[in-house]
Amino acid sequence: MRPKLLPGEKPLYWVGSSEQDLLEFPAALQNMIGSALSVAQFGGKHPAAKPWKGEGPGVLEIVEEYRGDAFRTVYTVRFERALYVLHAFQNKSPKGIKTARPDVDLVARRLKAAQRDHEERYGKAER
Repeated sequence: MRPKLLPGEKPLYWVGSSEQDLLEFPAALQNMIGSALSVAQFGGKHPAAKPWKGEGPGVLEIVEEYRGDAFRTVYTVRFERALYVLHAFQNKSPKGIKTARPDVDLVARRLKAAQRDHEERYGKAER
């Protein structure tokens, strides 16, 4: 993350090993995903982003194919003041395109961690 945010830009936080995992992706994918996350930081939705099934609104994934492999990056825009990257992984499900249960569970745990972090940084949202 740059030290100073631009007007209208939300800060980007990485949960768990998501940043390190993304850095293991091929360079071309890192650049594309970085661009998609930048769009999200300014409130937009990149064409490669789609809803992540199972965690409700505000959780999205970027899915990209690269040389026959599928790579995914899951992030949330659910919180008012920041964007969180929850997980970055190569989809290696034994059942085709379906996401493996450990990855789905990890996203759920990291979403809860992101919520705790957001509340610690910015306070609880008033309802």
